Amino acid sequence: MAYENLDQKLVNALLKDGRASLRSLGEELDVSVTTVSNHISELEDDGVIEGYAPIVGYGELGYDVTGIIQLKVEGSALPDITDRLREQRHITTVYETTGDYDVIAIGKFRDTEQMNDQIKAVLTDADINESNTSVVLNTVSENEQFDLEY
Repeated sequence: MAYENLDQKLVNALLKDGRASLRSLGEELDVSVTTVSNHISELEDDGVIEGYAPIVGYGELGYDVTGIIQLKVEGSALPDITDRLREQRHITTVYETTGDYDVIAIGKFRDTEQMNDQIKAVLTDADINESNTSVVLNTVSENEQFDLEY
C-alpha cells in the first residue's frame, strides 16, 4: 500500500473526476476502499474538500454577461456589504481585497440590463463610497483548479 502523499494524490484524482467511486480511486491509488473513504472523510472534516459540485457553463444557459464589480466600502460596514453581496442571486464570487478597492464581486447575468439592475440595488447602500464595474469581453480561463504538488 502506497500511503506516501496519499492525500495529495487523492485530491488530484478527485480534481480530475469528482464523481469517481471509492473503488476506482482505491484502484488508481493502490489502496483499499476503506483507506480512501477514511482519507476523504478526514479531508472533508479538515476543510480541504469543501464539497462536490458541477461546474456550470452559465453562458450555455443564457447568462452571457460576466460583470466584475469593485467597491470602496466604509471600513466598519465591510462584513455587512460582503454578506449582502454573497446573498445576491447572480453574484458567484466575493473577495475582500487590498489595493484601490475593498471588495471585488463577480456576477453572471443574462444581459447588461439585468447586471445594471443588480448593481444599482447594491449601490443604494450608503456605506459604499465608490464603485467601478467592468464587463468581461472574453473568458479565457474560468473555474480552473490546479493539481497539488507532492
